[in-house]
Amino acid sequence: MDRSVNVLGTPLRPCSHEPRTGWFRDGCCNTDDADRGSHTVCAQVTAEFLEFLRRRGNDLVTPVPEAGFPGLQPGDHWCVCAASWRDAAAAGVGCPIDLESTHARALRVVPLEELMAWASAPEA
Repeated sequence: MDRSVNVLGTPLRPCSHEPRTGWFRDGCCNTDDADRGSHTVCAQVTAEFLEFLRRRGNDLVTPVPEAGFPGLQPGDHWCVCAASWRDAAAAGVGCPIDLESTHARALRVVPLEELMAWASAPEA
C-alpha cells in the first residue's frame, strides 16, 4: 500500500465507513499499484455525478449485496477513480471532494488547483 498521505501532504483522513469505501475497503482512499483506476478522490457524490458514471458503465447506485455493496445515494462519500472524477468535472457534473481524504496519488491525474476548486468544507 502507498503511504497514507493526502493531496495537502498531511495524513490521509477516512473518507467513509458508512458505506465503507476505498480500494482496500478500509474507509480511506488508500491505493497501491494494483489499483489501476486510482480510486483516490474522496467525493461527496451527487445525483448528476452518479448518473454521469452510470452512463459510462460504472453503476454505483444499484446495490450488489453479494459484494457487500449497498449502492450509493446522493450525499454519500466514496473513493472514486481520479480520471472519472476529472471527466465528470470537465462535463460540468463534478461533485465536491474532501481534500484531507483524497490520496496524494490523485495528483498524478488531477492538478491540485483543480481539486481545490471543488473542495468541500472540512467536517468538524
